[in-house]
Amino acid sequence: MIKNKAEDRGQHTEDLRNAFEHRAAWMYLMYKEAKKQGLSDAFAHEAIRACGRFHGETKYTHTDDFNIFYREFINDNVKGVFQMEDNCKEGTLSVDFHYCPLVAAWKKLGASDEECEVLCDIAMDGDRGICETLNFDFYLGKTIAKGDDICEVRISKR
Repeated sequence: MIKNKAEDRGQHTEDLRNAFEHRAAWMYLMYKEAKKQGLSDAFAHEAIRACGRFHGETKYTHTDDFNIFYREFINDNVKGVFQMEDNCKEGTLSVDFHYCPLVAAWKKLGASDEECEVLCDIAMDGDRGICETLNFDFYLGKTIAKGDDICEVRISKR
């Protein structure tokens, strides 16, 4: 069973969470329609990874200074939305998410726990694509969508 409890972090954070939920609703409804039409999950993985590669090319500074990536990838707004704890040292970024607005949206729309797990993995392809473009290693451990208390993301320099 998925556990996902939002802490009250103010109206600005709530507005940002609602924006994330709105986009997660698009993703879920498009995914459901694609499944009805007989498409496999591969289309979604590749589309989201391509989005991540696009952001990796256009949004992030290409530099050997891992701390620049860290400051661009994690900001106070994102920390508040996902209730993040982060630690960056020696070319490794560790991030634990304590809340996920995407999972919240998918559950509101009636997604099963199994669908949430698949959708989470697809959504993480965005970060995988960013890391691929920047030549970083990406590791996803525990996830809220699998019923864990946190989402565990680790990014490191190759």
